[in-house]
Amino acid sequence: MSRGSSPTLRKRRLVSELRRLREAADLTIEEVGERLECSASKISRIETGRVGVTPRDVRDMLAAYGADRATLDELVQLAREARRKAWWDEFGDIAPGRYVGFEADAESVRTYQGLMVPGLLQCEAYTRALIRDVLPDAAPAEVDRRVELRKARQALLVDDEPLRLHVVVDEAALRRLIGGREVMAEQLWRLHEVEKLPNVTLQVASFEAGGHAAMDGPFVILTFPEQLDPDVVYIESTRSDVYLEQSSDVARYSDMFARLCAEALDPAASFALIGRVARELA
Repeated sequence: MSRGSSPTLRKRRLVSELRRLREAADLTIEEVGERLECSASKISRIETGRVGVTPRDVRDMLAAYGADRATLDELVQLAREARRKAWWDEFGDIAPGRYVGFEADAESVRTYQGLMVPGLLQCEAYTRALIRDVLPDAAPAEVDRRVELRKARQALLVDDEPLRLHVVVDEAALRRLIGGREVMAEQLWRLHEVEKLPNVTLQVASFEAGGHAAMDGPFVILTFPEQLDPDVVYIESTRSDVYLEQSSDVARYSDMFARLCAEALDPAASFALIGRVARELA
């Protein structure tokens, strides 16, 4: 699947256009609900992407907005494409499908992690140990599925059109013994393999540098191939996932990431530090 062609991004583009066309028609959500004889909450859920959009929904909404035939045909087709199944749907019970879809669509990802190695760079033993720590009650079958999902996501880095990944990881993540010394040593040497990938940049925020721009916590900035699809900032938590799409929010996190990169070790010094930590575990 080519970048930007998955159902996740199609749905995002569709609901954005539906919202824009409603506002251009100078209609409130409540007025649209009255015209379509449905609840205003349904229109709101459609525009925020919390529910699916059928081609019939699109036709009814665009009729209320007075849209032309070309726009109608284009958005109905988007609605059909947004309802297709994607490979990550089978993991919907264990992963935020919207994020996995965005990641699969993205042209580039910039991310900071403070307490763990980012998922796209984890070795299997590290992933299993981390899952056991975070989800101690998870059944072996669920752990296997989570590992399988992680591996499927990692394939993006070696695709024909590989994802560009820029990671800044805190030194704390390198020194925290997830799974014990042997597992952690394997993980650190896995990071050294990343040096061979031209599409991956890895930097370490060292202890010696003191505080840094991202002390508030981890985040991901996803950038897509088409200008029609603005960047998204993703913030994961144990209670809920947050997606920031306002240009001001994206600009704030982009500036934070730029400052973080300037404060972190450069890639060569970062790999040297990773090697030193790995040798300490030997």
